[in-house]
Amino acid sequence: MRRALPRLLLRYRVYALVRRFDPALRDAGVTQIIGDLDQPASLKRIAGLADLVLHSAPPAEADVARDTRTRRLLARLQTAKSVPRRLVYISTSGVYGDCAAAEVDESRPVKPESARAARRVAAETSLRQFGQHGRAKVSILRAPGIYAADRLPLERVRRGDPVLHAEQDSYSNHIHADDLASACVLALAHGRPNRTYNASDDSVVKMGDWFTQLAAAFELPPPPRVNRSEAEQRLSPALLSFLRESRRLKNQRIKRELGLQLQYPTVSDGIAAAKQAAGNTATVAVSHNENAVSAPTKAKKPRLKKKRRTETQLPLF
Repeated sequence: MRRALPRLLLRYRVYALVRRFDPALRDAGVTQIIGDLDQPASLKRIAGLADLVLHSAPPAEADVARDTRTRRLLARLQTAKSVPRRLVYISTSGVYGDCAAAEVDESRPVKPESARAARRVAAETSLRQFGQHGRAKVSILRAPGIYAADRLPLERVRRGDPVLHAEQDSYSNHIHADDLASACVLALAHGRPNRTYNASDDSVVKMGDWFTQLAAAFELPPPPRVNRSEAEQRLSPALLSFLRESRRLKNQRIKRELGLQLQYPTVSDGIAAAKQAAGNTATVAVSHNENAVSAPTKAKKPRLKKKRRTETQLPLF
């Protein structure tokens, strides 16, 4: 993730796999490798390049219940004499499916209820197999709705899209992009092998309350409340899929094992910071839902000490 770059560049030589050259990455000090996980022939240069990989490329929507991008990445990495020591993957908490508002820790079995989540489960399975064969220490971060000052669903609030009445509403989980970046850096250094982590904040909030808080903070009309039957008539299938799932993520493991200290423990903290950053003028992009929307990237070698190679695969937004 780009937000992790300043910290990563202090410790590592970072390489990024990108579809096209990005001047901003060059200016940040990132070495770019032109390639595409949808084009296997373009991936030859990444084999044996690095010790650490941060993988956040989303599965292709054309995949039904698999993730060919992750398979191609792993296949190429395995062709080298040396493979990464650690690999961190940003997955989604959507792999749990609907949990009927229950508290959910990492021991809960996955039960994806959408094609989107099924593709993530397929990616996790491929990565676990890669790790189980002794090829790398694989850690999986299950992220919920990622937000920041420039990643808020304010356009939905402006449209007046409805939310559910409180008694019918679903719990929604969130993580600020800066806190997710911190989790990535920590997992690259301390993630346990074949270990999953709920990369979520401390919020216990229903989806309607999330949008209502946003509206209040940015002085917009509150979203109208409707029942489920009316919501099904007015909202898109994609939005409805999130309303059908309710869970409360527990994040004790990522704090205990990785030492994550949240800069924005709740969405209230994050919204307040976003409002301050925006100066009460909200020109922000739409981004909600439990998916990391990004393209792949990666990196390598520490600048200092020991001749040890290191790599990170980072998202290109």
